[in-house]
Amino acid sequence: MTTNENQSLPSIDSLTAASLLVGDDKITTIPDRMYFRIGDVAEIAGVQPYVLRFWEKEFDFLAPIKNAAGQRLYRKGDVESVLLIKRLLYLERYSIEGAKKRIKELRKQGGLGDAKRERGSLDDHKIEAIRLAKEELRGLIDLVS
Repeated sequence: MTTNENQSLPSIDSLTAASLLVGDDKITTIPDRMYFRIGDVAEIAGVQPYVLRFWEKEFDFLAPIKNAAGQRLYRKGDVESVLLIKRLLYLERYSIEGAKKRIKELRKQGGLGDAKRERGSLDDHKIEAIRLAKEELRGLIDLVS
């Protein structure tokens, strides 16, 4: 590598948990904002905007408000709902109908809020994987510098 390429490498400290992949599960942090546009939510969730529009039709509780121009505006709770739906469909492999039933069960049990918060919690396995990845990246940076 040339000297210019070494300077463009990100430092380990600039890598956050939100940008690391652990297995098939991406650890996602939601920015602290009041409203998100559909493109922002699609990027946070890692899906295409048409998928979000489809989920709006399938899941009645997912109903972002629309501004005067007709653009969808998602609140933080809506983004958490999107991430819960994604987890149920993509990671836990529920069908659309199965995910609807699971969400109804969570509502009846009062665990819907806990399920939304759980999607972002770091368990010991994820923390250890992040630690190992950081060590390996440090080793690679030391090797090339």
